[in-house]
Amino acid sequence: MINDQLLQNLITDTINAAPKQQITFAEYMNLALYHPQQGYYATGAVNIGSEGDFFTSPHLSKDFGELLAVQFAQMWESLGCPKPFTLVEMGAGHGLLAADILSYLHQQHSDCFNSLDYCIVEKAEGLIAQQQKLVQQLELPALPLRWCSLDEIPEYSITGCCFSNELVDALPVHQVVLEKGQLKEVYVTSLQESDIRNNNINFVEVIDSLSTPKLRDYFDVVGIDLFSGGYPEGYRSEVNLAALDWIKTVASKLRRGFLLTIDYGYQAERYYSPARHQGTLQCYYRHRHHNNPYLYIGQQDITAHVNFTALERQGELCGLHQVGFTKQGLFLMALGLGDRLAALSSRSREQGEAIAKAQDVMKIIRRRDTLHQLIDPMGLGSFGVLVQSKNLEEPITLKGLTVPPMI
Repeated sequence: MINDQLLQNLITDTINAAPKQQITFAEYMNLALYHPQQGYYATGAVNIGSEGDFFTSPHLSKDFGELLAVQFAQMWESLGCPKPFTLVEMGAGHGLLAADILSYLHQQHSDCFNSLDYCIVEKAEGLIAQQQKLVQQLELPALPLRWCSLDEIPEYSITGCCFSNELVDALPVHQVVLEKGQLKEVYVTSLQESDIRNNNINFVEVIDSLSTPKLRDYFDVVGIDLFSGGYPEGYRSEVNLAALDWIKTVASKLRRGFLLTIDYGYQAERYYSPARHQGTLQCYYRHRHHNNPYLYIGQQDITAHVNFTALERQGELCGLHQVGFTKQGLFLMALGLGDRLAALSSRSREQGEAIAKAQDVMKIIRRRDTLHQLIDPMGLGSFGVLVQSKNLEEPITLKGLTVPPMI
């Protein structure tokens, strides 16, 4: 609670020092999540896992990371087995995904592992400490792992793959509103102490002119006409300009190889559906979600769905070619998750015939349930998987983008 109050005071000071004593929602979200001392990701307050604020695919099982490793090994081969083959993981959470990828490549693709240069890009010192503690337990020989910032990576230097899992959804977003035929922006200002309500909310929104013309240009880029007459008065949504800057930066670091982005979101037409008139912003606190970003400041995650069309269009402007877009369920099935499910079914039948111990059967059932969660079309399986490439000599068919086998 002390950290919570400190962060509120820092945000209030920032607002008071700003013109008109207001900041964009993107600035507010950036402070709430990424302030270097008090932000949600910086303090170690982030709690990922089944009992935390939220969980990600790597928290379910090692299979997610192992199947990604299968794809990375194929990428390495398709690039001519370069050495070094650089994997840049951006936003590595607790480090589970890195640990699973490194372990599997060492066990199953030793030549690729021996060519590997694995770089974790992470801002939050608290998360870096957790990542380092976890990977130290791997006891792998000559672990090819380092930490750096994107700025520290030289331009045009990476041959390999830059990738992220549930990173872009947490980048700070601007919020825009249609008001009397004009596109306006949501700003955040602070309440006077005498106006703070019993629920202890210190901040309130105000609507004003756009902070930058880039917000209006964004909709031209993604092919959405908010003034077509199909959108209701008060229509509200998000614009992730930070994601465009991120794509531009990553593309500038890549000499030859791939950018793999896994996250929840939609193509632009669905994202900006008139029916989705309050946008996609969600907050996660102790494994419950709500839509009030002014509660639990510094103690909760704040996210917005990803507009994959924007990533595709920006990528094209930055020299990236779209290799393919699919759903996580199909992606993992194509990489061999179906084989793992089939093997479990076969093992279950064999143990059934042998009158297996109850705990062995339960282990199989739990593992099968976990694998199904990774491909659940109503959950993680619906996540988008976007693969873009740069400077490939010829088109490459990636295993994860092929039609998965039926099981």
